[in-house]
Amino acid sequence: QLQFVESGGGLVQPGESLRLSCAASGFTLDYYAIGWFRQVPGKEHEGVSCISSNDGSTYYADSVKGRFTISRDNAKNTVYLQMNSLKPEDTAVYYCSADFLGDCAIIDWHNPRGYDYWGQGTQVTVSS
Repeated sequence: QLQFVESGGGLVQPGESLRLSCAASGFTLDYYAIGWFRQVPGKEHEGVSCISSNDGSTYYADSVKGRFTISRDNAKNTVYLQMNSLKPEDTAVYYCSADFLGDCAIIDWHNPRGYDYWGQGTQVTVSS
């Protein structure tokens, strides 16, 4: 069956780094735009980043620009989110999501309702 499995979350101190992985099974992720979202209790999913299926162009929320990097390894069927200089406000459950043949510049990439497939999430906690 089609699945995403997120991993790489954990507890870190402010200023430290984590790399999240989103491993796909049951489909080839290079046919999909991949979005990363995060959610804290009581709030809607927040779009963090997106990488397009066609040209690999990337997009970031203003709150993470310069700190986070999304990348795709088609050979491993995996998408990564490198998170540097982490802040307490980055604490959330992080999810990857997929849109078939999606172009991040065209779809409303920060809207979670625009994606059909979701992983189970991985917890990121940034605290001293």
